[in-house]
Amino acid sequence: MADKTPDTKDMPAEGEFAALMEASLAERGGEINVGDRITGPIITITDTTVVVDTGTKLDGVADKSEFLDEEGTLTVSEGESVTLYVVSLRGDEVLLSKALTGQGGAEALRAAFEAGVPVEGKVTASRKGGFDVEILHRRAFCPVSQIDIAFTENPEAHVGQTYSFAITTFERDGRNIVVSRRKLLEEERAESELRFLESVNPGDVIPAVITRFATFGAFAEVAPGLEGLVHLSELSWSRAEKPEDAVSLGQAVTVKVLAFDRDKKGRPRISLSIKQAGPDPWDSVSEKFAVGDKVEGKVTRLADFGAFVELAPGIEGLIHVSEMSHTRRIAKPSDVVNPGDVVTVSIKDIDLAKRRISLSLKEAAGDPWEKVPETFTVGATVEGIVENRQQYGLFINLAPGVTGLLPASKLRDALEPATYEKVKSGDTVPVIVSEIDTENRKMTLAPVGGTKERDFKRDNRDHRGHGDRENDDWRQYAKKEKSGGGFSGGGLGLLGEKLQEAISRKKG
Repeated sequence: MADKTPDTKDMPAEGEFAALMEASLAERGGEINVGDRITGPIITITDTTVVVDTGTKLDGVADKSEFLDEEGTLTVSEGESVTLYVVSLRGDEVLLSKALTGQGGAEALRAAFEAGVPVEGKVTASRKGGFDVEILHRRAFCPVSQIDIAFTENPEAHVGQTYSFAITTFERDGRNIVVSRRKLLEEERAESELRFLESVNPGDVIPAVITRFATFGAFAEVAPGLEGLVHLSELSWSRAEKPEDAVSLGQAVTVKVLAFDRDKKGRPRISLSIKQAGPDPWDSVSEKFAVGDKVEGKVTRLADFGAFVELAPGIEGLIHVSEMSHTRRIAKPSDVVNPGDVVTVSIKDIDLAKRRISLSLKEAAGDPWEKVPETFTVGATVEGIVENRQQYGLFINLAPGVTGLLPASKLRDALEPATYEKVKSGDTVPVIVSEIDTENRKMTLAPVGGTKERDFKRDNRDHRGHGDRENDDWRQYAKKEKSGGGFSGGGLGLLGEKLQEAISRKKG
């Protein structure tokens, strides 16, 4: 019978065997164990698998189905970096997966627990203190604090969702299983934070996705599980009252990294800006706008001194209250415009250094006095509406923005002054255009039927008589305007003035 005792002459000694193992590991590039988390680029994608560079001499293989969305579309591409777990080692084959899935029993769950391999589970119900989760056809419990990193306001939103979980407790042969999704999310965030801080610097422009809103801004995910804050003032060059005015949930945006910081608990705080990720709109103002242009804009806000109008995103101009109307005196901007109104304005001035644009509403509408010489002629009889009565005469509106003065001096010489004494604001009266001064925007009027029309003829023949008194009336009005009196004066009335003159003559 042949001797079956193995020939140990050529077999390595124990020390030599250990050395060979170390050499083998060195050749593989390092040791890989079940449960290890591997991050590496995709080498190739076949019909059924995704091959990943594990950083060692051995490549990892994952099932392609794990990278398909609900519509069956592949969500990764060659060269893209992915993070997976080592779920099995079979000789020189490294099997990778996002989480332990499929068939399995208590032993498979125990192995996942001991190796730290995540398991895939479906949240089936919400109950007091947490959730029921089905993993490999067994029921596990996930505390409500472990379902997410953020506070869970609506537990029912998680029911029906499938997530990856870490097994934190495995007792009584699988009859007591506790899982945590938060643990995996925190690990993912820590790795994302490390990679982010190593590769991104303040000033860099990167892609992000809007994830949630706060009263002071919007949060955007800049890496898996890692969020930064875009303050309300940095959401848009346009003025935004709330985050929803500028962005929407799930929106893909480009952000500029402003700063890194940490809160008192050591958690990362990343400040972002959407508006600074793009060009400053003021850099192109001179290309878009010029003094004298008529443009359309939207009223954004009001102040005591005027209204702000957005001409383009991030570019606002001011309509001063004095530039709001030719036709009437404006006490406050809200008498003419309100936030949200779309208006046509004329650009009066552009100051790029101070980022100021002066606008005019009345210039865009046109000056009604420009057409006065064409519309009215001296000596013509026209009708007007009484605007106001002053001690120096009647103000009568002849056209939008065009008001003339019927001086008290002319009314005193009228054949029937009582007729004009009775008129009130809003009444329509006939008048004669006596004088037009477009430069000073003044029009002097005369009563129709005044002393057999001799008032008008005499005024045009000799301005030293009634003309002087008319100028006195205008000067009284100008003095009243300068002192802030405006149209508020009352006076004794025309008959009262005649009585006062009679008393004065008697005293003389």
